[in-house]
Amino acid sequence: AGRERAQDEGRRADLEAARDAKYREIRDLEMDHRTGKLSDEDWRRLDRELRAEAVDILHQLDQLGDAPATIAER
Repeated sequence: AGRERAQDEGRRADLEAARDAKYREIRDLEMDHRTGKLSDEDWRRLDRELRAEAVDILHQLDQLGDAPATIAER
């Protein structure tokens, strides 16, 4: 049980890092669009892709369930 919990915690940490990175990518893409580095068409296509990837990551986090309580939360 301890090994499985450690694996879940590691998986959660990886997914949370991926989620945060994806959010940064979306913000950077929005900035590139606002500053004229991307056309409306390119921005829409890339935005859709990045948001779909973010939703997938969020679904994977949901499947792991609630994070275990830390000592301070107990």
